[in-house]
Amino acid sequence: MIHSNKSSQDKVADVATGTAYYPNPAWEKFGAHNWRTSDLSEHLYQAMIDIGDNIELCVEAGGNPDHPPLLMVMGLGSQMIFWPDDFIKRLINAGFFVIRFDNRDIGLSSKVQIEGLPRISQLKMMLRLQTGLSNKSAQVAYNLTDMAEDTVRLIKVLQLKRTHLLGASMGGMIAQIVAARYPSLIDRMVLMFTTTNRAFLKPPRPKQLYTLINRPESHSERDIVRHSVWFMKTVGTPGHVNVRTVREIAKLRYQRNFHPLGTVQQLNAILSSGSIARFSKQVKAPTIVIHGSADGLLPSSQGRVVAKTIPKASFHLIDGMAHDIPAYYQPYLVDLISKHLLY
Repeated sequence: MIHSNKSSQDKVADVATGTAYYPNPAWEKFGAHNWRTSDLSEHLYQAMIDIGDNIELCVEAGGNPDHPPLLMVMGLGSQMIFWPDDFIKRLINAGFFVIRFDNRDIGLSSKVQIEGLPRISQLKMMLRLQTGLSNKSAQVAYNLTDMAEDTVRLIKVLQLKRTHLLGASMGGMIAQIVAARYPSLIDRMVLMFTTTNRAFLKPPRPKQLYTLINRPESHSERDIVRHSVWFMKTVGTPGHVNVRTVREIAKLRYQRNFHPLGTVQQLNAILSSGSIARFSKQVKAPTIVIHGSADGLLPSSQGRVVAKTIPKASFHLIDGMAHDIPAYYQPYLVDLISKHLLY
């Protein structure tokens, strides 16, 4: 059962129900939606957008609406605020109309609650996936193709027609499925620290693997923030993790919406979906794959496999970067992305 998080919507819906509001008339081409100034970024506007099947996504957009749209798909358990605000601003300045959103089951988007699902050993599913055994028989709330359909429906509801996709980690897997199944909707694509999820790839390093199964001591804000700092220190780029910023984002994420079941169900979606190489091979959109050399959660060899599997994709290794988007690397990343998408 999928339901909307009505209490959380109250935080972001200040306009009259049923009345469309546009930052300027040019936004009307994206459909009738109630946009308001984002409380997360001074560069963006926010709206709750109904994409059908009882799912609403919390969406933010900004920039010149006449510029090429860039739809950004975030990773496992990560609200859209994990796209750094400075990174967003750089992309807008580079000439994109930027759109980001909370995936289902996270942030302010609709939550999925299905009664009677059995308890699943994620560690066993990881081992099965790594050794080529299928997890398709596992009873899970949804899989990656369902999440990909959310992205497709958002593209259609916003009437974007052809758009650029930027997917990070799990978001990169979702982006590959979208591009394969709906080539007419996707112009070009950028994938960051992602994978094909196929068997026998180089596994995460033990310390980084532990971040997927370790849980905070409690659900208090203090323990969640402490756990978030530990997580980012473990998977983030050595020497470039700003602990103060991590704490601020962790507090904001907690206060905005705390829903640990969503992260569990998204991980189950990854594990039950298995290899997406069959989709990767079908991608027609010109694609670049960006991966950090210091990524211990998804080793860079997995990104190389993505680039080899997607026809004519190119691979870019970022020396020293890990599983995040540090401020130090952002100018180079935006330059790389812009040259691929705009020229």
